[in-house]
Amino acid sequence: MRLTRAESKAVNKRALIDAAREIVGKEGSQAKLEDIAELAGLTTGAVYSLFGGKNGLIVAMVDDYTGPLDLQPVVEIAQDRPLEEVVAAIARQYWRMSADPEAAAMLLFEIRVMDLVLNDAELLAKLNAAINASEALLAEHLAGREHAGVPITREQAVRLARALKALLSGLGQAVVLGVQGSSEEYFADVATSLVTPRVLGPA
Repeated sequence: MRLTRAESKAVNKRALIDAAREIVGKEGSQAKLEDIAELAGLTTGAVYSLFGGKNGLIVAMVDDYTGPLDLQPVVEIAQDRPLEEVVAAIARQYWRMSADPEAAAMLLFEIRVMDLVLNDAELLAKLNAAINASEALLAEHLAGREHAGVPITREQAVRLARALKALLSGLGQAVVLGVQGSSEEYFADVATSLVTPRVLGPA
C-alpha cells in the first residue's frame, strides 16, 4: 500500500531520529550528518527538508528521548494497590532493564547526549524538558496511590518520581558496569525505602 505524503514524512522523520540516536551513540559530538542520512536510507537533503539541518535533527532526537524505563508493568497494577507495591514494581523493572545486554548501548547513548547538550543551550533546554516530561509521566502513575492509608498528591508524586529516577539511574549504571551485589529485590528494597514523609513532603 502506498503511503500518503504525510505518512511518508512521518516514516522518514522516525528513521532519521532513530539513525541519529545510533550514530550519536557511537560518535557523540563527532556524528556526521552524512552517516546519519545513509543509515536511515535517505539523503542529507531529506534532513534539511524535514528538520532544517543537523542541529534541528539533533534537537528532535533529544526532544524524542524520554528515557528507557518501560512503565507498562506499572500501568497494569490496579489503582487500589498501595504505593509501595508500585514503587517496587518500577524498581524491579529498572533492574531487569539494567541487566539487559542492550543496556550498555543505552548508557553510552546517554553519555554521548550529555556530551552534545552541555555546550548547547537549546539542546540542554530540550533535554531538561524531556526529563521533566518523563518524570511527570511517572508521577501520573504514582499520584493517588495510598501510603499509610492516605492517597498521595500530585506534588508528592512528582517529588517521589524525581527521587526514584535519580536513585535507580545510579543503581542501574552500577549493574551495567558490572558492579557486584545488586539484585532485583535489592533495587525494590532500596526504592521502597524512599516512600517516607520526608521524601514525599507535605500533602
